[in-house]
Amino acid sequence: MSGLSAALRGRRGGFAIEAAIEAPARAVTALFGPSGAGKTSLMRAIAGLDRLEGHCVLDGDIWQDEAHFMPVEKRGVGYVFQEASLFPHLNVRQNLEYGLRRAGPVRVIGLDDAVSLLGLAGLMDRSPLYLSGGERQRVALGRALLSQPRLLLLDEPLSGLDGAAKEEILPYFEALGQRLGLPVLLVTHDMAEVERLADRMVLLRDGKVVAAGPLNRLLTGAGIGLRGGREAAAVLLGHVAGYDTADGLSTIAVEGLRMLVAGRAGPEGGAIRIRIAARDVSLALSPPRNSSILNVLPALVESIEPVGDAEAVALLRLGEQSLLARLTRRSVRELGLLPGLSVFAQVKGVSLLTGPGEAERD
Repeated sequence: MSGLSAALRGRRGGFAIEAAIEAPARAVTALFGPSGAGKTSLMRAIAGLDRLEGHCVLDGDIWQDEAHFMPVEKRGVGYVFQEASLFPHLNVRQNLEYGLRRAGPVRVIGLDDAVSLLGLAGLMDRSPLYLSGGERQRVALGRALLSQPRLLLLDEPLSGLDGAAKEEILPYFEALGQRLGLPVLLVTHDMAEVERLADRMVLLRDGKVVAAGPLNRLLTGAGIGLRGGREAAAVLLGHVAGYDTADGLSTIAVEGLRMLVAGRAGPEGGAIRIRIAARDVSLALSPPRNSSILNVLPALVESIEPVGDAEAVALLRLGEQSLLARLTRRSVRELGLLPGLSVFAQVKGVSLLTGPGEAERD
């Protein structure tokens, strides 16, 4: 597999880590878990900033094993921290050029491309002291990219930003793995960031990997503890199939099915991801009639899991992808819902997570 493979173990102070992860190229892999789960400790060890036992290999090159430890400056890692840490005595252009001076032999991106990708053209002569939080993080990301990294590490880069600043910078973080062909590791404890940015997720608790794999598989998987929460959701991958100017609705194709969302989702044929909360899905045994709900999808019940005293979560299969529905146990009983039953999922809310903008359809 091209990308990162690491299995590391050891102690940092009184905290024990024993974790193995894979991060393929052209993908964003989120290290997710509560504070104290070991996310940053694991990332620092992968970067070579701290030393743990075990191995770390990138694209077949051994960074660490029992006999060898490559220092951080030789690993070709781009690291973006929670704080942008720009040089205050240098303007934006000079901060970016510092990244170029640290560049390795492999060319990932040029200065003009980085400036265009991150929307920095109007900031080049400004001091970091006069940038917003989102602007500083964009410059920090540009500096990291211009060091021509083989691996990009993002350590809670959005956690110090308010809601408006996050919305400003999120589009620039999207699709980094695809655009640059790099493996990207993202540390966060914010599930909304995972849903919007990540292709894969590694769930960490107490320094150990609880689960790892494609994002939607973990969001909807049994025994992981994510699908029973109030904010449980599925993230589906699809593409833009058209736009109706009369009604202002975009058509999204997912697994051969069609869904409608308000607003223009993006260029026709463009890849898109959508978030559907479990609480926004209800089930029917036959297609509903005379309903305001536009999105009704044929699905197959895969499993039903009790949640609390009165509710249950149904896992639904849509082709190769999965959807969740949060229901009362009475509804499960009265509808006779069982694994293997064909149903119609009525989707009351669809949120676009990627594309030129966000939209929501009730």
